[in-house]
Amino acid sequence: MSEFEDQTRSLQGPVVRAGGQLQQTTTDQRLLDSRGSTDWVHTDPWRVLRIQAEFVEGFGTLAELGQAVSVFGSARTTSDHPMYAAAEKVGARLAEAGLAVITGGGPGIMAAANKGALEAGGVSVGLGIELPFESGLNPYVNLGIDFRYFFARKTMFVKYSQGFIVMPGGFGTLDELFEALTLVQTRKVTSFPVVLFGSHYWQGLLDWISSSVLEGGNISPQDVQMLQITDDVEEAVSIVLSNQPNLTVAERPE
Repeated sequence: MSEFEDQTRSLQGPVVRAGGQLQQTTTDQRLLDSRGSTDWVHTDPWRVLRIQAEFVEGFGTLAELGQAVSVFGSARTTSDHPMYAAAEKVGARLAEAGLAVITGGGPGIMAAANKGALEAGGVSVGLGIELPFESGLNPYVNLGIDFRYFFARKTMFVKYSQGFIVMPGGFGTLDELFEALTLVQTRKVTSFPVVLFGSHYWQGLLDWISSSVLEGGNISPQDVQMLQITDDVEEAVSIVLSNQPNLTVAERPE
C-alpha cells in the first residue's frame, strides 16, 4: 500500500481532507465552542454567508417592485446645481409614468432623483453601499437596502431595472455605466436603453468611443448605438418608456 493509500481521510460536508489537511475538531465543535478567538467572523467562508444574506435580502425586498429605471450620477452634486434640478424632474416623471426609481441611495444626483420620485408619489428605491465617507441612505428613499458588497448591489441594479439614465458623475457612475454596457454587449442581460443625460458632459466620451475605440476595432458599430445622449428630461424619460411594453400610451410623456 502506498503512502497515499494509507492516509486517513475525513469528510467535512463536500470537502475532503487528508494528511496534513486533517483538522482536530469538527465544524459543529467550532460552531458551538464559545471560547477562543473571534477572528472567524472575518474569514472568507463566513463572508460567503454574508454575501448570500445580501443576495437573499435584495431579492426578497425587490422581487415585487415592478418596472423600474435606475438613475446614476454624482454624489457630489449640490442642491443648487442645474443637474440636481434635472435629476429631480427625471425622478418625478418616471414615477408619474408608473415606474419605480432606483438610485445608489446617496446624496447629490441620487438624492435628487429619489426626491422627485417620492414627491410624485412613486416608489423611491435606494441601494446604498458601506463607504467610509458616506453615512446611510438619503431621506427621500422609501424602500432601501444597505449593502456591504459592491457586486451584490450591482446585481440588484441590473436585475430590477428596465433602463438606465446616467447623469454626470465620477468613477462610480462610470463604473455603473460600463457595467451595464458590458452586460448588454455580451448578452448577459436583455437589451435595455442607456441614456446619457447632459451632452456637454458626455459628448467627449461618446466621441472617443466612436473614434478611438470603434476605429481601433475594439467594439462594433452597434455597440455605439447602445448609448443615447440628451439634454431634455422628457426625451430621456420617453426613451426608457419606449422599452416598457406594459405601460399604456396614456402613461407616457406627451
